[in-house]
Amino acid sequence: MARLGSWIEPFPEGIYIKPADAWVDPSQPKERALVTHGHADHARGGHGRVWATPETLAIMDCRYGPQPAAPVAYGEVVRIGEVDFSFVPAGHVLGSAQIVMEHKGERIVVSGDYKRRADPTCLPFEPVPCDIFITEATFGLPVFRHPETASEIDRLLLRLHENPERCVLVGAYALGKAQRLIVEMRCRGHHDPIYIHGALQRLCDLYVEQGVDLGDLRPATGASKEELKGKIVMAPPGCLNDRWSRRLPDPITAMASGWMRIRQRARQRNVELPLIVSDHADWDELTQTIRELAPREVWITHGREDALKQWCTLHQIKARELNLVGYEDEDD
Repeated sequence: MARLGSWIEPFPEGIYIKPADAWVDPSQPKERALVTHGHADHARGGHGRVWATPETLAIMDCRYGPQPAAPVAYGEVVRIGEVDFSFVPAGHVLGSAQIVMEHKGERIVVSGDYKRRADPTCLPFEPVPCDIFITEATFGLPVFRHPETASEIDRLLLRLHENPERCVLVGAYALGKAQRLIVEMRCRGHHDPIYIHGALQRLCDLYVEQGVDLGDLRPATGASKEELKGKIVMAPPGCLNDRWSRRLPDPITAMASGWMRIRQRARQRNVELPLIVSDHADWDELTQTIRELAPREVWITHGREDALKQWCTLHQIKARELNLVGYEDEDD
């Protein structure tokens, strides 16, 4: 009798689906690639054909140029070789999906990156019971328990209102995090113009094209110091302490990431206002999701694999580490 999941094989560069002759999130160009979402550690250019949600394909077009695309809507089933594939929401960023694979009576779900918190810029995670759940473990340690997003946004806005002669410079990754923070601030009543670094413009425009209302956004470059006083300025994390930021009016430096739970990371980046806002599941969300899905096996990728594997073992769930390479935390 064949072992469970014998028809898929993990390699360092991705997960190979043998009866479909296709790969999930390969880090190297492949003839057939199924892509969970648009972050660069999962979506690479150069593939022969790409199956992904229309939103993810739009993001890939924006970043890499036109793709040899096979769009798959949420809930649609496509057959590749001998395998039925479907894409269901992962709640990570716009267009992010879990990939559900069914073959010979077995169902395997590749989570991609996911979170269980509400996010006004993308559809929520959809639980899919399965035989094997292939889960990320970016924050797979008990120390990572993310606070409520609204409380972190309130901290940001309070600091802004307390310092009307300064601006708050927020470091946020260009895809997903920046747009989510903008909408979260709008939801908390902040409708003033938000000024953005030019590196955020293309993806903010794409989100607006996809129906996400970001409100009044203006370019930070060219705005005077007087205009920027009492305002939110957003930029990629790498711009927080470079020459570009020196022209701002005494900025309060903030950064939004699940890694801001680690104080040393905040100190290393000279972050005055660390905001713990993550687009990945925290420890409780990871373990609660596994409980909810009740898979026969859990396969763990890119992250703190040891601790989550140990938790599975203690709860009588068979688990293994896949040790894929090329998946980083830079999108959080």
